[in-house]
Amino acid sequence: MHRVFVCFLVCLLAQGASAKDFLITDFGAKPGLNSLNTTAINKAIEACSKNGGGRVVIPAGIFRSGTLLLKDNVELHLETGATLLASTDIKDLPMQPKTAFRSQKDTVGWRALIFASEISNIAITGFGTINGNGAGQKPDLAALKGDLDGRPRNVLFISCKNIRVEGIKMMNAGIWNQHYLNCEDVVVNNINVYNHANRNNDGIDIDGCRGFTLSNSTFDTDDDAIVLKSTGTAACENIVITNCIVSSFCNAIKAGTESTGGFKNISISNCVVKPSSNPHPPIYGTAKGIAGLSLEIVDGGIMDGVSISNITIEGNDCPLFVRLGNRARKHTGNAPEPPVGIMRNIVINNVVAYHTGNYCSSITGVPGNYIENLSLSNVQFYSTGGVKEGAYTSDVTKVKEDEKGYPQPTVWKELPSSGLFIRHAKNIQVRGLMLSSEQPDPRTPVIAVDVEGLQIQSVAKVNNSGADVFFKGWNVKDVSVDKPLAWKGQVTQMNN
Repeated sequence: MHRVFVCFLVCLLAQGASAKDFLITDFGAKPGLNSLNTTAINKAIEACSKNGGGRVVIPAGIFRSGTLLLKDNVELHLETGATLLASTDIKDLPMQPKTAFRSQKDTVGWRALIFASEISNIAITGFGTINGNGAGQKPDLAALKGDLDGRPRNVLFISCKNIRVEGIKMMNAGIWNQHYLNCEDVVVNNINVYNHANRNNDGIDIDGCRGFTLSNSTFDTDDDAIVLKSTGTAACENIVITNCIVSSFCNAIKAGTESTGGFKNISISNCVVKPSSNPHPPIYGTAKGIAGLSLEIVDGGIMDGVSISNITIEGNDCPLFVRLGNRARKHTGNAPEPPVGIMRNIVINNVVAYHTGNYCSSITGVPGNYIENLSLSNVQFYSTGGVKEGAYTSDVTKVKEDEKGYPQPTVWKELPSSGLFIRHAKNIQVRGLMLSSEQPDPRTPVIAVDVEGLQIQSVAKVNNSGADVFFKGWNVKDVSVDKPLAWKGQVTQMNN
């Protein structure tokens, strides 16, 4: 009798568990490129949410769909072999209403394959694929231009809480692949992103979010791969990015450009940046990738408390780009123009970059507004070298400020320094520096301009440098520079 009761209980539990799964084919979804399954899948989502939540299951096969509206307590689960394929008919991906949280990107509303706003306890899981059919996604002729032209994202969550995205592959978005805007308590783990189908093909945009963990994932993108943004008034705060493999034709790991809400308490660790596997020329960017690590405040906002460690960079034109600028773009039309932002309390350690291009790493503010309290330790920059005399300006006064321009190292290309260029900064510490190039480089290894409080210690080596002076400074105060091992030229040359 006891065994019968146990078996009966097990059956009841099994039935209860299966009752939480809502198979889309039970709601009329059909695989194949000729079937449009928007209505059927949305019916499954609605039923799941109304019945207390559970999993909406997409089985193996290709299921074409328009916009899916996730609801509270729903997990969209793609089984192995399942593909959710976006329709390329703009009518199937209608504009979603403007949301309560306003941002620089929402001037024409939103289009997305998977959309959610102001809901909680949602997930996208499984080992299937979300394919945005990006090459076929065309701009809305009634929309604005550029990245505001109405092309659909693969995933867009706005002002949502308790989100989990795990295991899936995302590819070929119409624009940004996945965009989390003003969201809280988000975990993205073990995903694979390949986004080389259209303009503005970012990998993941973490935008004004709080409590966000991204881990154990792979990205290969035409535009920026892992991007922190604050396109509205909310800060990106308490963010952890770890154990990721990243490839991009633009910026591999980046904070910016939009910075209105700022960035606070950011940890980035144990990541590999490597060349893209995409054999086709970039839609935008460079074949090597523009930059490995980029930190930017250009539209106001405060960056405070950033820790970056254990990063390996292969390729990229520039290993490290840290920029405080003053583009001052407003996040909405009626917002006040943002003041010059603040960048401070940044720690970068254990970074090795090899076979990079010759765009020198840089830390630059603007006159009267300084990057403060930044330390670099155990950093190795190995470039290709081979820069020819006359291919760059050796006059630091001719390195333009460009404080209103778009922030990336292509604005300067080959700077007068080969290893590190520091301008408009206070309290900068460099400890444990190794510089080398595959071919000789005539440029001065390190240059500082308008810097107060600079310490460069434990310079292990500088190989293949054709310069006579290791360090040059203009208008620098409280500076201490160690002589590199085996360096035969001068250590410093000060010009005030």
